[in-house]
Amino acid sequence: MSLVGTEQAAPPVRVLLVDDQPLLRTGFRMVLSSEADLEVVGEAGDGAEAVELARRLLPDVVLMDIRMPRLDGVAATRAIVQARLPVRVLILTTFDLDEYVVEALRAGASGFLAKDVPAEDLVRAIHSVAAGEAAMAPRILKGLLDRFVAALPDPGAAGAGAAARRDLRSLTERENEVLLQVARGLSNAEIAAELCVSETTVKTHVGHVLTKLGLRDRVQAVVLAYETGLVRAGS
Repeated sequence: MSLVGTEQAAPPVRVLLVDDQPLLRTGFRMVLSSEADLEVVGEAGDGAEAVELARRLLPDVVLMDIRMPRLDGVAATRAIVQARLPVRVLILTTFDLDEYVVEALRAGASGFLAKDVPAEDLVRAIHSVAAGEAAMAPRILKGLLDRFVAALPDPGAAGAGAAARRDLRSLTERENEVLLQVARGLSNAEIAAELCVSETTVKTHVGHVLTKLGLRDRVQAVVLAYETGLVRAGS
């Protein structure tokens, strides 16, 4: 019996829309519903509802507004991440560089987008986040952290920062080098050129760094590098 044509397409990425403005949710739903490989599985008008629906529906990606009643996007993101749900959060903001975005990234968000992002960029970002990648250019992330680095904990402070510094000692010398380059905003291809290794090797090292440090993605790796003082604003 021929097996030609029996391959099944990958299931669509399941998306939960979270925004306190119904018209904005409608607009996003219209954009995403036109994509065969995306499925909007629910909508929430505030952070508390978002956490409840994330637990119940287990979407692949949550499009999360920052400023909402009852529970804001930062607190909702933190609750979703702390619940260890197999869900990734993509932050939506009116401003490209919003100090709340830094807190959302530290809470476990996988990236951020402006609400007026072109439709094709929104779709691409959702797929990137669903695949475990960051939904922003590394250099944009570095610029964001440079601007709001004052909001991050003092690298010399005790507590979580000290624990993170101890964790860094689990990395090999090469893994430390790769983490430093990631934190400086370099892509995998740029890191490969900088260290004279293959891009596949860089991806392997990045994976090891994330696993050893218990991080979800390279966004959190950059935040950790700033928190521990491995990289400082403007460096």
